[in-house]
Amino acid sequence: MLIPTLRQLQYLKLLADHGSFSRAAEAAHVTQPTLSAGVAELEKVLGAPVVDRNRSGVILTPVGEEAVARAGEILALTEDLVQAARSAGQPLSGRFRLGVIPTIAPFLLPKALPALRLQFPALRLFLREDVTSKLITALKTGVLDAALIALPYDLQGLEYATVFQDPFYAVAPANHAISRLASVTPTALEGDNLILMEDGHCLRDHSLAACSLDTPRSAGLEGGFAATSLHTLVQMVASGLGVSVLPGVAVDAGLTQVAPVVVRPMMPSAPSREVVVAWRAGSSRGPESKLLADVLKSA
Repeated sequence: MLIPTLRQLQYLKLLADHGSFSRAAEAAHVTQPTLSAGVAELEKVLGAPVVDRNRSGVILTPVGEEAVARAGEILALTEDLVQAARSAGQPLSGRFRLGVIPTIAPFLLPKALPALRLQFPALRLFLREDVTSKLITALKTGVLDAALIALPYDLQGLEYATVFQDPFYAVAPANHAISRLASVTPTALEGDNLILMEDGHCLRDHSLAACSLDTPRSAGLEGGFAATSLHTLVQMVASGLGVSVLPGVAVDAGLTQVAPVVVRPMMPSAPSREVVVAWRAGSSRGPESKLLADVLKSA
């Protein structure tokens, strides 16, 4: 029985990623006729068309969509094999693709990257900043080797190593009543508009949990404000639009020092999030991901 070649699967995945034969061929560093012939050979092996060709672009058939999903897994495993062979005896060398969520990247990486460069000079680190859901999808499809994210979050199919526990702080305008307190409970923030990150950021759910709230509506947020970044969030608080919750990594980095706000630790439960490095279960880059977590832990 004939089976697809890795090259044919690669052509199909590039075609799905780029949406046209010409752009896919350019990404594969082959001519368009070569790529078209490879896709046609794949269709013969599968016994069904994988793409519909029309003037508006390329549309995957149901068989093509299934083939692309499986091709991503197969190509990721193959790339794991190549990377494992190249880095044998020399961990964290060559290309390593790391995803980082936006509520960690600008605060931790400036301190961590110099240490990584010093300890692993042969490492070529490629960074991708995105929300957790997209990073996890990229992990599972082999687009990323590891991701620096925060828990709790569903990590089915992934493994992880803890970097640190990141406590939450209450933040309010400088003249807010909590300025007279050494620490605050969630009830101290009741009656104020709670400003959260926009939908898609896991910090939104973490903040609600820190304030002992189940939904934005219970926080009185219907028709309220949402921020696109922690920097914007702090400025909104400073302007008197409401109160919020910040992760300790941002507070320690000095984010609140550039605006007239007051910051207080949250008690009595001291809510926090767990910052971890996650990778695909069984990935050959797992040991390197654990090593990366250790380096970040000491940053």
